[in-house]
Amino acid sequence: MVDLTPKQQIVLATAGHQLVTGGPGSGKTTVSILKAAKIAREMLKPGQRVLFLSFARATVSRVLEAIDEEKDVSSDERSRIEVDTYHSFFWRLLKTHGYLVGLPRRISILTPPGEAIALAAIRREYGPDKKLDEAQLAEKRAREKAERDRLAFAEGKVCFDLFADLVARLLEGSAKLRAMTAIAWPCIIFDEFQDTSADQWRVVKALGDRCTLIALADPEQRIFEFIGADPARLDHFKAAFAPTFTELGSDNHRSKGTDILLFGNELLTAKFSKAEYSGISFCLFPSNRNQAYAALVTQVLQARARLIATGRRDWSLAILVPTKRKMRLVSDILRDPFGNVPTISHAASIDMEGPILGAEVIAQLMQQERASDDLDQLVHLICQYLRGRGGSDPGKGDLGDAVKLESALAKWNERIAGGQAPHANSVIHPIAAVLSATRQVVMVGDPDKDWIAIRATLADGACTRLRAIANDARNVRLLERGNLMRNTLEQNWRERGRYSDALDITRLAFVQDHFATAQRPETGVIVMNMHKAKGKQFDEVIVFEGWPLRVGKEIKANPDRIVRENKLEGDLSQARQNFRVSVTRAKSRTTVMTPKDDVCVLLKSD
Repeated sequence: MVDLTPKQQIVLATAGHQLVTGGPGSGKTTVSILKAAKIAREMLKPGQRVLFLSFARATVSRVLEAIDEEKDVSSDERSRIEVDTYHSFFWRLLKTHGYLVGLPRRISILTPPGEAIALAAIRREYGPDKKLDEAQLAEKRAREKAERDRLAFAEGKVCFDLFADLVARLLEGSAKLRAMTAIAWPCIIFDEFQDTSADQWRVVKALGDRCTLIALADPEQRIFEFIGADPARLDHFKAAFAPTFTELGSDNHRSKGTDILLFGNELLTAKFSKAEYSGISFCLFPSNRNQAYAALVTQVLQARARLIATGRRDWSLAILVPTKRKMRLVSDILRDPFGNVPTISHAASIDMEGPILGAEVIAQLMQQERASDDLDQLVHLICQYLRGRGGSDPGKGDLGDAVKLESALAKWNERIAGGQAPHANSVIHPIAAVLSATRQVVMVGDPDKDWIAIRATLADGACTRLRAIANDARNVRLLERGNLMRNTLEQNWRERGRYSDALDITRLAFVQDHFATAQRPETGVIVMNMHKAKGKQFDEVIVFEGWPLRVGKEIKANPDRIVRENKLEGDLSQARQNFRVSVTRAKSRTTVMTPKDDVCVLLKSD
């Protein structure tokens, strides 16, 4: 029997709407699982389930793992607890009922790479957001929204950003649908409730018309205000539903026996009560690239050695950094350390637009088609990669490069059609040469080996664009044994004797992977942006930030800092909360790495 605190016992015994708050590791997830099991055991009718919703697949995986490990939850109770992401739940409702709000009967998901490609022309007109004034930014956002709406309602291609608004419209406009939803899921648990956006809150309010709602939240872990999370969201829930409110407070089950949570909480106030904190260590490094990264590699090797020494195979070490740029730089360093240090095996939690679009290029080439338009298809996919790999912030050079490639292809085809040889200096020549080389690759029917062979051909070829694609595609991890994509490619080979449908299989696999909840917990060394660590936990954490660039004694730039430019200016609450979230992901130890000549301002006492 789980040893519950008195406050957790209140949560378990209380009926009706509930709001449960608490800090990292306070037991919100544990008590919510036991609560769900109790409802499943005592209240559900045949066919009904308790629904547990969270933002991230990683959190869903952790909850599923916790349910499996919970000895006080029977197998029958487990089968009646459904754990899912907001996106996946919303998509199920849209697929079935989207026509009620004007969507076509047949709809498909417009993935983030697809959305980036679709909006590339608009974004090319305006350029980066940071260079726009408020009026220009508002105009750009309005045009982007209009195009998203057109794609959804005219073409049936629905991007993730529209999910919450469309589902809110569905539920707000149909009492019958609200009733049907409540029949299937009489009780819904919302994890990380403090980060719900305005449209997601509309969905929650509509569901609360018939369903019993349990909201789990950490008010100090609100790090997504920039995408619509409202600091007053918990007050909104209280006003709308008059829930029983239980505050678990600072009970700490994740990093018990350490001061990790204490230090994390004190980061919010800048009032530090100790000179040393159990479970927290600091590493001050010199402000230059070589010594900074040497210090990081040393800390990573020492942490990895400590974790290996535990004898566990499922250990995890997260390197958390403030920016996407720093994440890529750290990943590059670990892949190719200096001196005699061997490669440090790791996973990088990078934005996937580039790798996904790069994977489509490789999949197309695996088909080894010899159609009259195969070069056209390849150039088209390269242009899609250039337009989409930057996500919502495409590079001006990439967008211009795509236009140049399309123009060069048109001239290439025009000359061939006229019986002339293409211009000797055409940028299409190296692409055509690599295409020809991939046709010479002997496929063996093993998707992993064949994928690597095609990728290596791109990496060794004369086309710089295809070399970039090969490098990006190294981050694709859907070809492990037992994986659906690998299995489907194997079946395609057995049935056709070649990968005739590799491109369609790859595209479908990435859509399915976005909704997959049966992910294994992250293990080994993981590099990720601090924002992406939310909702996760690791054995050890290293927080590593950038350093000042000086000319003489004057700081000329201060990139990749936890606080922008490392200055105590403006409202720093988001930076403090983000730092706290990062520090408190660790179970046993957090190491904070900051430059010794310009220490992070959040580490200084008021």
